Amino acid sequence: MDSKLLDILVCPLCKGPLLYRKPAQELRCPACRLAYPIRDDIPVMLEEDARRLGPEEEA
Repeated sequence: MDSKLLDILVCPLCKGPLLYRKPAQELRCPACRLAYPIRDDIPVMLEEDARRLGPEEEA
């Protein structure tokens, strides 16, 4: 994942910061408790493709 891209990406819903989780290949929004997948080094920033984080998962 390009670090410059990570610096400018925000959650499409709340416009809050995202946390990059390399092992899971996803960007997580702690405020919305959503995880956006990264496919072929391209973040998929669509709400319908995001997964809800479970209560046991850290944002």
